Amino acid sequence: MIQSLISLFTENPFFQFALLAGIASSITSGIMGSYVVVKRIVFISGSISHSVLGGMGLCLWLKRVHGISWITPLDGALVFALLSALLIGWTHLRFKEREDTIIAALWSTGMALGIIFISLTPGYNVELMNFLFGNILWVSKSDILLILGLDAIVLLAVFFFHNRFLAICFDEVQARLQNVKVNLLYFLLLGLVAISVVLLIQVVGAILVIAMLAIPPAIAGRFQKRLTGIMVLSIFLGILFTLTGTSVSYYLNWPPGATIALGAASAYSLSFLKKRN
Repeated sequence: MIQSLISLFTENPFFQFALLAGIASSITSGIMGSYVVVKRIVFISGSISHSVLGGMGLCLWLKRVHGISWITPLDGALVFALLSALLIGWTHLRFKEREDTIIAALWSTGMALGIIFISLTPGYNVELMNFLFGNILWVSKSDILLILGLDAIVLLAVFFFHNRFLAICFDEVQARLQNVKVNLLYFLLLGLVAISVVLLIQVVGAILVIAMLAIPPAIAGRFQKRLTGIMVLSIFLGILFTLTGTSVSYYLNWPPGATIALGAASAYSLSFLKKRN
């Protein structure tokens, strides 16, 4: 069994790309997911992940109906994710509107636009279904390069702004008193969350993004006290869930994204057996 799994990931190019995508996505999602859980903005990631359906549907419509061959649903997902994150932040800071209200509006608007564009696109969109529910085995070389590029952006930003992110996550008022540019950092944090969502769409799909962004840090928080420790453990758990979920889905012929998310949820349930430190 173990030997066959090793052969699967070392000899099959589809699983090799899946392994690379899982590792790259887990690094960023483990780090950003830790910020998301600590700042308690998990449902922002849910709003962004569902609003990107509008961008995916638009790009598929442009590609299939108008013949723009170079555009992909992932391009639309990235643009809509960033726009949604900026709109959430701007509306919250400018109009002092509650974040949950903005989240609900964006969630429904993105889904509505996506459904409209899908209805205008002829044929059964298998490609879109893979993005919605995840199929890590369909990751291509260009997708890997895009994921690594987004990874580099996120890691670079965290390297320079980690301490200030900590300040706004734990105490915004104190951060303002220390002349920290809270609003700018808030926009940056939301933008990085949006990028993390797009990375995870490749692995588990838009519908199940919340599971992989929030569950590994939630489990890690039961075993680690320091945020850096939570991040490291979250990365390890994300890679573990991706590998085991992909392997199980192969042998049981289950959808990969759903299997990965189900494994993460099962591990989260078991983590309650461990009391918090």
